Amino acid sequence: MEDRLDDLPALFKDSHSAHCKRCLMGLPSSSTDLDASRLVVIFYCINALDLLGLLSEKTTKADREAWRDWIWRRHTFGVYGSGFKPSSYMSIEHPSESYKGYDTPHLIMTYTALLSLAVLRDDFSKLDRKGLINFLRSCQKEDGSFSTIPNGGETDLRTLYCAFVISMMLDDWSGIDIPRAISFIKKCRTHEGGYGQFPLCEAHGGTTYIAVASLYLVPNELKAIPEIMSALEREETIRWLIQNQEPSGGFRGRTGKEADACYCFWCGAALQILGAKDLVNVTGLARFLGRCQFKYGGFSKAPGEHAGTYKLHPTVLLVPFISYG
Repeated sequence: MEDRLDDLPALFKDSHSAHCKRCLMGLPSSSTDLDASRLVVIFYCINALDLLGLLSEKTTKADREAWRDWIWRRHTFGVYGSGFKPSSYMSIEHPSESYKGYDTPHLIMTYTALLSLAVLRDDFSKLDRKGLINFLRSCQKEDGSFSTIPNGGETDLRTLYCAFVISMMLDDWSGIDIPRAISFIKKCRTHEGGYGQFPLCEAHGGTTYIAVASLYLVPNELKAIPEIMSALEREETIRWLIQNQEPSGGFRGRTGKEADACYCFWCGAALQILGAKDLVNVTGLARFLGRCQFKYGGFSKAPGEHAGTYKLHPTVLLVPFISYG
């Protein structure tokens, strides 16, 4: 599909960067419920700044060093291995070494911490790699899925994706039983061609991206397995994703729902991985995202709504995809 990117709305880079910096200094009163997951907020904000090409320009070296230091203070060691905790809210200060058994890492927060440190150009010299592999191993369940913490916590495709990305970053997959993990991904596939969060759940744009991206990350020596994704399955997934782009240009996350800015990334990125970007109405996509911008920074889920803290990062990820701004 040939797209013309004439007369597109401007990308409010300065406003978005200011929004990120405000959230890094302290969450607004409407978002204080996210304080227990501050690592995610930091990841979204500094990654958005980096994608906008403004991280070095809009922050100081002292700022970036302070953020690195704060993240490393969340690095924890427990009986199940090592990783990162969500925030200072979850910290346990106790002099006894035996108390560390209660200081368990969190898989999703470990994923966001490592990516944040990578954006901040950390050298990872403080990382306990062996402990991290042990932690991944302790989070995988019999069905191949992963829980956020050993023996408990949320379990769905999101946590599996986090484990895959961590393994890719470490270049060490010894903490994952890959065949069991792939089996779980395949069980989450639906009749529509998308993937749900669990087996037998409805197809969802976010978890479809996660499933496709996870399969893409599988090491080369396993990619020869024909059962990972057949040609027919690929075409079905592409068809379902393309059907989710509405006349407004935005993508919806589920069949029959309204378009939502963040699904523009999840569905668009999945199509990019599947080699089907040319099927996307890129002009319509850019126009929809332009209307979702809030003048003081951030993106709303749809035009005319309030900006959300979690919307900016996935939406800014589309800037290279749509080549505007």
